[in-house]
Amino acid sequence: MTLTHTPAWQALAAHAEALRLQHLRDLFATNGQRFERFSLKHNGLLLDYSKQRVTGETMALLRDLAATADFSGWRRRMVEGEAINHTEGRAVRHMDLRAGDAAPPEVKGVLQRMAEFCEQIHSGSWRGFSGERITDVVNLGIGGSDLGPRMAVHALAAWQQPDLRVHFVSNLDSADLASRLTRLNPRSTLFIVASKTFTTLETMANARTARNWILAAANDDKAIARHFVAASSNLAATAEFGIAAKNVFEFWDWVGGRFSLWSAIGLPIALAVGYRHFERLLAGAHDMDEHFINAPADGNLPLTLSLIALWNTNFLEAHSQGVFPYSHSLALLPAHLQQLEMESNGKRANRDGLAIDYPTNPILWGAAGTNGQHSFFQLLHQGGALVASDFIALGQSDFPLPGHHSGLLASCLAQSSALAFGQTVDEARAAGIPEHLLPFRRFPGNQPSNTLVLPELSPYTLGQLIALYEHKVFCLGVLWNLNSFDQWGVELGKQLTGRLAPCLRGETGTDALDASTRGLITHLRQFRT
Repeated sequence: MTLTHTPAWQALAAHAEALRLQHLRDLFATNGQRFERFSLKHNGLLLDYSKQRVTGETMALLRDLAATADFSGWRRRMVEGEAINHTEGRAVRHMDLRAGDAAPPEVKGVLQRMAEFCEQIHSGSWRGFSGERITDVVNLGIGGSDLGPRMAVHALAAWQQPDLRVHFVSNLDSADLASRLTRLNPRSTLFIVASKTFTTLETMANARTARNWILAAANDDKAIARHFVAASSNLAATAEFGIAAKNVFEFWDWVGGRFSLWSAIGLPIALAVGYRHFERLLAGAHDMDEHFINAPADGNLPLTLSLIALWNTNFLEAHSQGVFPYSHSLALLPAHLQQLEMESNGKRANRDGLAIDYPTNPILWGAAGTNGQHSFFQLLHQGGALVASDFIALGQSDFPLPGHHSGLLASCLAQSSALAFGQTVDEARAAGIPEHLLPFRRFPGNQPSNTLVLPELSPYTLGQLIALYEHKVFCLGVLWNLNSFDQWGVELGKQLTGRLAPCLRGETGTDALDASTRGLITHLRQFRT
């Protein structure tokens, strides 16, 4: 029986028809305890989902669907290390990376080496080829080897080491690397090459260029060992590049790229904030792991987020999900979540390889508040499309300046309230709006949103937040009957790139290509020298 034909799904579909025309105004008017009824707390975090278009019956039916999908069984299989990534024959064990004393020996070993390396850099005992102290670290990676660490380093700006700058280069476009190198000193710059296979096209092109940059300054191949380390599993390739084996930090095939910032891929985070604070990041994630594993369904934050996401996507037909952190430090969180969610659950075949007859992951996007209010929020308020939103707020600012944070929080609460309740023509008239402007000052509202409040932005709470969304992804994969841990759509583009690059260089013919690609290559060749 397909998912959409199960009694649990059919019950939700019938319930959605009955609830579809209800407005959030009415739901709040009939339940004065709605905030208390539809909010959850865990160890300092608050999730308010009272502005979702749900009732107690909705949530009960959604939890019935989770039981039908065997949520508890799949969670147990992941925790016990079964190969639930069945298309690649791999277990999914990123929780082991942040398990503290219970972590596997190989994980503890790499973490210990990361701690020792961070101490060498921070103390100044590790020096460049000319004897200068390392002042800048450049992470060369892409996808999960870039987005997560980049986001975390930006998020923890208030916690960073004062005498070390950490940079990120991911794009194959030479403007990304070249613009960075022009502002750096080769004598005091360290590169981290983050690639499990040490073959990633974009990363290795940037690494080779960076290597030549160091050699041009040092004129000695031995300098490479002082200016390059790697997060990789390919010791032969790293040795050929010139990186000593002791400076290669391993991670494993049971760590998916978009779940890897807790591993050696997180080395730039540890360097940026200090290893002690990196440990707090891991501890926060572990706290959320324990909650996810042990909390009952009606109090489980990740499961609740996933049930709401499925309800909005499949039953209210909201095919877009906005993430709006009212924190400049969390400005890169939407980009990280784009990969985490859309690469994990943007699938069209279920675990059995059968075509899916229901939408899966919505298009996820977002930006930091309050900038979005002066940009795309107009469409959310009056554009007509149903868009689900996550608002994220901090109880305390990480960079406190008088008069700033209260206004920021007021803006966050105002936007979620306005999206939920809107403004009627009568309310606009009562506010003194002229009659000829009333059509333009009506706001339908009824846009669903969550509000997630962190007490502060620290390594610990950031760990909780990221792990919360990671487990949401897992839950949705179970509910939609997907393998959330492969990404075959990414591989197709890589294969085509490998075929087209020689064509652009004029090394192979284009006869076998489609007319559009063939014409574009012919046009582009004229610009090559």
